[in-house]
Amino acid sequence: MAASPLAVAVAVAGLVAAAPGAPASAARPLLVFLLDGFRHDYIGPGELEALPGFKAVVDGGVKADHLTPDFPSLSYPNYYTLMTGRHCNVHQMTGNYMWDPKTNKSFDIGVNQDSLLPLWWNGSEPLWVTMTKAKRKVSMYYWPGCEVEILGVRPYRCLEYKTVPTDRDFANAVNNALDALKSHSTDLAAVYHERIDVEGHHYGPDSAQRKAALRAVDRVLGDMMRRIQEEGLQDQLNVILFSDHGMTDIFWMEKVIDLQQFVDPKDITQTKDQGPVVSLWPAPGKEAEVYGRLREVEHMTVYRREAIPDHFHYKEGKFVSPLTLVADKGWFITESKDKLPFWENVTGRREGWQRGWHGYDSELRDMWGIFLAFGPDFKPGFRAGPVQAVDVYNVMCSVAEIPPLPNNGSWSRVACMFRSAGPALRAPGWTLLLLLAWAAA
Repeated sequence: MAASPLAVAVAVAGLVAAAPGAPASAARPLLVFLLDGFRHDYIGPGELEALPGFKAVVDGGVKADHLTPDFPSLSYPNYYTLMTGRHCNVHQMTGNYMWDPKTNKSFDIGVNQDSLLPLWWNGSEPLWVTMTKAKRKVSMYYWPGCEVEILGVRPYRCLEYKTVPTDRDFANAVNNALDALKSHSTDLAAVYHERIDVEGHHYGPDSAQRKAALRAVDRVLGDMMRRIQEEGLQDQLNVILFSDHGMTDIFWMEKVIDLQQFVDPKDITQTKDQGPVVSLWPAPGKEAEVYGRLREVEHMTVYRREAIPDHFHYKEGKFVSPLTLVADKGWFITESKDKLPFWENVTGRREGWQRGWHGYDSELRDMWGIFLAFGPDFKPGFRAGPVQAVDVYNVMCSVAEIPPLPNNGSWSRVACMFRSAGPALRAPGWTLLLLLAWAAA
């Protein structure tokens, strides 16, 4: 049987990128930030004047209108979409919580030992693995998954995520990354920061705590921009900042869908996650009955796997459950409301332990994230249209001069942000090889 065009293209790109003794790239160093839970309007027109660090970034480079995450608009699915350029149904990281019935193994937002198994990660090759194969050095700071051996590869340096990095941790990581990039001891430095997401969850996206977290990030960015200028790095270093998703208000003490009110727990073999998206594996012979009961529940939609909308790019995922429950914006699905934590305010009224959440339909505005970039390869003061999470991979590959593996991103949505045609198109050999491989197949 003849190989598919996709397989041939992947093989050719992999052979070229990973060939022993391949010449070192002359690409400029790249610094990447993943700012978890950063909603697109946190740096809207009325916000930037009070955020000098972000203003310097925006004025000096590219700002996309917004970034649309993959469905579900959760962290781990989008961590991998951003770094592979592939939708969740291709890279297989389809949730923060997953279950594999064949092995009875669970992925629980990266905190259990089984989450490190190649089972979850080997569905696609992230950029840091491709660069490592190409003899390029990658340093990753608190980036979820950098500690995992993916397709037999680990990055050059990984400061493993264990607890939420503090503001000081974040500042130290940025300075360490700049040192490594300036000295050419690393080619790509990737920094993850979570505090904006944490405060958005706990107190809500419009809370004073979330705004304080944003100001703390702004101060670090301001220090970074001053250092780049003082050390003459502005013509050498490219910087890209993006988020995985946004955040919306929830009022779950009033807007909770309590599944035990509608289905008998004995009829469910496995439940994964709570909140906007919940995965259910009904007991043998119970799927039709459970589906029939849940389809009548207000403020959520229950999908059988084959009926999940195509635009979610989700239903072909290896770990997708027979039934997927998707809540309306602001609603929260749980196995049992009685098990949810709460606290009592000064009036004795019960309050939820979380005020913000994400994971809803990615087309909802509150789920949209950010994309910013500046440096010698990017236009200064440029406003781009919306981009999708799958597009970010092509931008990073282009700047790093790494041939992208086949992906779901669109070059047409991002080509406009480069000063010229873009580094990828200035290296026609890579493009030609991939096109020839595609045509030959």
